[in-house]
Amino acid sequence: MKKIVFFIVLSVFLGCSKVPVSGRKQLNLLPETELIQMSSQQYSQFINQSIVVENTPESDLVEKVGKNISRAVEDYLIRNRHQKRLRGFDWEFKLVKNSQVNAWCMPGGKICFYTGILEYTEDENGLAVVMGHEIAHAIARHGNERMSKAIAAQMGGIALSVAVMNKGAETQEIFQEAYGITSGLSGLAFSRRNELESDKLGLVFMELAGYDAAHASEFWRRMAKNKNQIPEFFSTHPSDEKRIEKINTFLSSEEFQRHIQQ
Repeated sequence: MKKIVFFIVLSVFLGCSKVPVSGRKQLNLLPETELIQMSSQQYSQFINQSIVVENTPESDLVEKVGKNISRAVEDYLIRNRHQKRLRGFDWEFKLVKNSQVNAWCMPGGKICFYTGILEYTEDENGLAVVMGHEIAHAIARHGNERMSKAIAAQMGGIALSVAVMNKGAETQEIFQEAYGITSGLSGLAFSRRNELESDKLGLVFMELAGYDAAHASEFWRRMAKNKNQIPEFFSTHPSDEKRIEKINTFLSSEEFQRHIQQ
């Protein structure tokens, strides 16, 4: 019993960290290196089973925006001594033919946009809103938080590392849900707190990459007008009015200015 208690206390101590930009303390019990390895396998399997759109203006734009924001993210994290969060990252940006309104970013920087979301992004700036938001989920390690809770609840705290290393079917399913691969724009994956936190990080990231973060509220208004077509997305995300209000409040804050000047 003492050994189990010691393991749990040690895991909590080692798993505590602060999310860049927001400064929120979080608990990640799973080794990020294992999740990146798992994501590489899942990503390859997904790509092999999907229709990847290549050499089109749309796919080129996804890659362009992804590279712009990822470079800005790397610079920001290095300047602010969060470079450990980049370990194992190997950025890829893909456009997949799928009518679902979805985009996701796996650990290690594997990012997919579905063609269905392009109707709502409309232009480069709108695409940057989503790109920044999804990259923020990966940098904030929200999936690790989600998986830690899910696996701990289903398998018990002492089985966390074993579950990931064994990569059984149940763990694979939890992984897909945790990173939004099976739902619209990570709609069933993250809590409202995680979503709002990713909004905040994403706004900083896109602004640092040279985009106008003020356009973020316009994107979410477009999504709100069409929410009857994408009920999964809005079932777990913050309400559109609350989200837009918080986005505008953050953009006008000294905190936002401080981060984009760091």
